[in-house]
Amino acid sequence: MQHSREFEALVDEARPRVKEIDADAVHEKKTRRLIDVREDDEWRAGHIKGAEHIGKGVIERDIVQKVPDKDEELILYCGGGYRSVLAADALQKMGYRRVSSMTGGWKAWLAKGYPIDK
Repeated sequence: MQHSREFEALVDEARPRVKEIDADAVHEKKTRRLIDVREDDEWRAGHIKGAEHIGKGVIERDIVQKVPDKDEELILYCGGGYRSVLAADALQKMGYRRVSSMTGGWKAWLAKGYPIDK
């Protein structure tokens, strides 16, 4: 997908504040809480096996109820690793201390052939 310069600038500004983790490292983790921040239709089309869906549009509103422990490790992903950076940055601002974004997102996961659910 072609992103606007403005959107990419917003992501680039947030990226240094966010820990990023690649798909291989996410797959190798034995315990992980994966959160898919994509839109509802993207989630329904397929998602990482074991992930939960909290869309970027509602994550700031819903996260405290769903994940009250701000020390729990959270790995966020989206389609390509842009929206998850923005969502991870927002969660850190809300006090979450162990949040990261999966580089390459869903596309990277699919390219590796890792397990998915539909």
